[in-house]
Amino acid sequence: MMKINKIREMSSPDLEKEVSELKSELFKLRFSLATNGLDNPMRIKQVKKDIARVKTILREREIEESNK
Repeated sequence: MMKINKIREMSSPDLEKEVSELKSELFKLRFSLATNGLDNPMRIKQVKKDIARVKTILREREIEESNK
């Protein structure tokens, strides 16, 4: 699980890369859940929340840039 402070320290390109990595992880988790089950089904929920956190920070920065 990613902490919000750690996310805020990352640069925007790094955050966009992180979103794509999290989305691919989410896809793999969903795929393995459908095929053979997961050891930790709560991991899907954690990954979704991490994606939302990163996207929120990206959006905050976008709004901040447009207000300048």
